[in-house]
Amino acid sequence: MELILWRHAEAEEGPHDLERALTGRGRKQAARMADWLTPRLPPDIRILASPAVRTRQTAQALGRDYAVEPALAPGATAAAVLAAAGWPEAAHPVLVVGHQPTLGRIAARLLAGTEGDVSVKKAGVWWFQCRMRNDELQVVLRAVAGPDYA
Repeated sequence: MELILWRHAEAEEGPHDLERALTGRGRKQAARMADWLTPRLPPDIRILASPAVRTRQTAQALGRDYAVEPALAPGATAAAVLAAAGWPEAAHPVLVVGHQPTLGRIAARLLAGTEGDVSVKKAGVWWFQCRMRNDELQVVLRAVAGPDYA
């Protein structure tokens, strides 16, 4: 299974967290990352976005269908997001558009096998793949990209 974590792009400040929209810079970041992702995404990818406006706007930059998944809302646990994505058993690759610190906690868990915090830059992408080797699940980090380098 492939799991792609995409942090939402830069968003406005505001009192209603779920209603915060992308800034002009954030829209550019999302577009830049979408341009990088589009030719690389498998055709059968399933895209899940948090219900927050900023994550939906980030996902929309791809120009593909996506599903809003309440389990990805701000404050979600790493376990809840991984369960929503079907990690590691899902039949198709999954792209999760979500939030810090949850995405960083998922990255730490997949890379080190323990709880921890990793910083995922705004609009940044971390691409993981799992495979079985000698009856052991292995996690491979395929790519890390940010809007400044995409």
